[in-house]
Amino acid sequence: MTYRCQLARGQRGAREAAQRGDVLVIVDTLNFSTSTITAIHNGGVVFPRAKGEDTATYAQRVNAECAVGREDVPAKGRFSLSPLTYLNIESHTRIVLASPNGATCIRYARRVPILLVGALLNAQSVAHALSHVLQTTERAITILSCGERYVDPDADGPLRQALEDDLGAGAIISYLSCEKSPEARACEGAFIHLRDDLPAALTHCPSGQELCDKGFAADVAHAAQLNWSNAVPTMRGEHLVNGDFPKPKAK
Repeated sequence: MTYRCQLARGQRGAREAAQRGDVLVIVDTLNFSTSTITAIHNGGVVFPRAKGEDTATYAQRVNAECAVGREDVPAKGRFSLSPLTYLNIESHTRIVLASPNGATCIRYARRVPILLVGALLNAQSVAHALSHVLQTTERAITILSCGERYVDPDADGPLRQALEDDLGAGAIISYLSCEKSPEARACEGAFIHLRDDLPAALTHCPSGQELCDKGFAADVAHAAQLNWSNAVPTMRGEHLVNGDFPKPKAK
């Protein structure tokens, strides 16, 4: 059976979505997606880069600032994968933002016809944009739960499932009315089950615990805010800007 909406994971999922010509939504809840949404919500422009790419040279070429490590703000730069660094960003500021998961998955999906960035923060607005796409094209949608990379070289495989990304994906899926794959419906069910307890779920999942232990609990709390933004980061050439989609009507 062919589904209009399906779930995929990691870089392989991004590549396969590109091969099919799907519309792709990148969900990296505690890092890239929430930072990008926050930046674009406040008027920024984001240039995603994969882990290991030369961000400094690229930033010079596109006349942008480089994001740095969370711990390196403000000593080495203004912006990082901490979404809170974008709350007071000046409109039209250009940022090169690298990450090992969300931004790296974008590198493997440059052939997709439409690429959006979503998370809990903008789930309803992304779903509204996708509903518009479903009505105007015959293409399918892949929601990509990026997952996390194991740091331990002895771990069983390089990619692990990330609850926070499944919840972000499930939130978007929950607002869609179309044929959904079993994996997509499972993520939707997880989100529905935890919808009233998102701050605790993100705080106590492994990725959230890691950030809290490093002193970034406020990042986790920000990422747990459902529908905080109506921004829909959309790929335009090499950068992400707010997509020109119809907005949900105020209730």
